[in-house]
Amino acid sequence: MENKEFYNIALQDNKGNTGTMASYAGQVLLIVNTATGCGFTPQYADIQALYDKYQAQGFTVLDFPCNQFANQAPGSAEEISTFCTLHYNTTFPQFAKCNVNGKNAHPLFVHLKKKKGGLLFSSIKWNFTKFLVDRQGNVVARFAPTVPASTIEKEIQKYI
Repeated sequence: MENKEFYNIALQDNKGNTGTMASYAGQVLLIVNTATGCGFTPQYADIQALYDKYQAQGFTVLDFPCNQFANQAPGSAEEISTFCTLHYNTTFPQFAKCNVNGKNAHPLFVHLKKKKGGLLFSSIKWNFTKFLVDRQGNVVARFAPTVPASTIEKEIQKYI
């Protein structure tokens, strides 16, 4: 059964275009809060490799730059996009910079944390926290920034 609450969440991409999560209905999603100046930034390469490998099977990565952690994503949307493309050849969708915690947290991250949170994980601790969403819009897994791509790949394969 499709998760209407999830698919009604509004989005703004890194070029200012607006839409909703409904654009991604029926796809397996890996939603990541990212930063260009983080020690985990090299994960972009592994995330892109997962996207390349599974995109044709209905898998998409959604990249949400976040400057909430030690100001590690300070650039404009264009600067962040250029950095990611130049250094990691990213081709997956990138969205407007957003907050993932606090009163100004993006509604998407409020939803993700509510579904895969609990008391220990109610807030996002750092950049490159990842959420896996199945084809019906259900949040099925949450990964800490330190979790390797191989672990995420095994989970993705369950839902492809």
